[in-house]
Parts: sequence; structure tokens; C-alpha cells
Amino acid sequence: MTNAYSFDGLIIFGLLVICTCAYMRRVPRLKQWFLSEKKGFLGVFYKASIIGTRLHLAVAASCVLMGFYVLFLK
Repeated sequence: MTNAYSFDGLIIFGLLVICTCAYMRRVPRLKQWFLSEKKGFLGVFYKASIIGTRLHLAVAASCVLMGFYVLFLK
């Protein structure tokens, strides 16, 4: 189990938010409902979806590396 208040937990949480928002951007109904706001607090999710779609290779590699770290090294 990963503690949310550690640096590892923050990185994992950020990667999960980016991956989830990028997936939601690909589904038209979810994109219209959840990612329509581009400013303010909900704009964070819009920006995370942009990061996830544009840097999908880097995000995928980061997810694999963090999964390896959590499973085998921690």
C-alpha cells in the first residue's frame, strides 16, 4: 500500500489522474460532461487530459516504471 502523503504517493496519484483524464478525453460523452471546463479548478482535469494525450509515450513509460518500483523495489 502506498501512502498518499509521500513523494511516491503523489507521483502515483498524478499519473493516475493523467491516465484517467486522457482516457475520458477519448470517450465523447465523458469528454462533453467532465472536460468541458478549461479554467478554474476543473480546468486541471482538462490540462491533465491534454498532457496524457500529447505525451502518451512518456506517461506510459512512467506508469510502467512506477508499477515496477511499487511491486518489486518498495
